[in-house]
Amino acid sequence: MKIICIGRNYAEHAKELNNPVPSRPVVFMKPPSALLVNNKPLYYPEFTSDLHYELEVVLKVAKNGRHVQPEFASAYYKEVSLGIDFTARDLQQECKEKGQPWEIAKGFDGSAVLGKFIALDKVNRSAIEFELKKNGAVVQHGNTKDMIFSFEDIIVYVSQFFKLQMGDLIFTGTPAGVGPVQVGDKLEGFIHTKTEIRQLLSCEVK
Repeated sequence: MKIICIGRNYAEHAKELNNPVPSRPVVFMKPPSALLVNNKPLYYPEFTSDLHYELEVVLKVAKNGRHVQPEFASAYYKEVSLGIDFTARDLQQECKEKGQPWEIAKGFDGSAVLGKFIALDKVNRSAIEFELKKNGAVVQHGNTKDMIFSFEDIIVYVSQFFKLQMGDLIFTGTPAGVGPVQVGDKLEGFIHTKTEIRQLLSCEVK
């Protein structure tokens, strides 16, 4: 199982971090040990003093494929969830300044929080609205219609380099509003279905 992540996929998020808006998907990976499920807490890592949340819509790959063509890309996912891409922002900045890869800032244990999956037909496929609450207050609110690269764009691009396999996860990028967390903070992710606003994940920082 691979955890494939897309960076800077919302223009406003790229701008808030003073990053250029990309002309092609920015891809990085997290190891399986990064996965945090079943509302388990995240223990604040000792190697950072600037841990940030990034809420994202997550796709579960539904079948194997390589070099997926655009007209077939929509068949490669049937369920969506929400995930939090935890980022050690200070480590990431240090790595970027040195021109080094920044996996240590993104791929550490517990850095990929994953919520419950729901069927794709429960949401507006072309415009999924979602939000993150920190201690009960909304801190991020996004809609996938604002993504620079669509789900299908991502699948087509990524499958040129990595064979997609059933069960792989794709974190599709975060909207603006990322920010720091402290010990004791509680994060809750909500997705707007066709009939209700449903909570899909909860994570406390300890």
